[in-house]
Amino acid sequence: MSDTETITVYSDYVCPFCYLGRESLSRYQDTREEDLRIEWRPFDLQSHKRRPDGSIDHSVEDGKDDEYFEQARDGVRRLQEQYDVEMELDLASDVDSLNAQVASYHVQTTADYETWLAFDEAIFAALWQEGRDIGDPDVLVDLAEEAGIDADEIRSALADDGLREEVRGRFDAAQREGVTGVPTFAIDGHAARGAVPPEQLRRLVDGS
Repeated sequence: MSDTETITVYSDYVCPFCYLGRESLSRYQDTREEDLRIEWRPFDLQSHKRRPDGSIDHSVEDGKDDEYFEQARDGVRRLQEQYDVEMELDLASDVDSLNAQVASYHVQTTADYETWLAFDEAIFAALWQEGRDIGDPDVLVDLAEEAGIDADEIRSALADDGLREEVRGRFDAAQREGVTGVPTFAIDGHAARGAVPPEQLRRLVDGS
């Protein structure tokens, strides 16, 4: 059994702070002598808008007005400067991440860690670096093939209702575990929420 240390990361691909938080985590990982693997846990920021069939009802009021979105954009821009990260988008409020999360969960549970990580990072980059619609099955298939994953495998996963329900069950589990926002980084009973700087992640993991 590997003794590689693992940090649990709750995230949603359509969350810009999740993308920036992963950049912070990557910078912290680069300073470590030992590996620090990611145990990804899916989280659905749009769950309150989903119809029973999984589609999003954009007419549902969520209390997020223009002022909220402008504050969010300001936060994204501030972190972009802090982490020196170029992004094609500030927000992706019209993109549905459910297909991406289903595909990523399938790869995480069936492939090796490095394959999943390559696919996971490709999904983030496709949305935030290239402005591609990661809800589009064809986009996910392209990203999967680039990561060495068979296209038919991803198409089958996206058509698997049982897998989709399993992923939605993971969303519910995250809420039961007390996760109220993303990104949330957790290890050994301690957690940090938000795109926190590498120094804070070091304190979380190392306890100093």
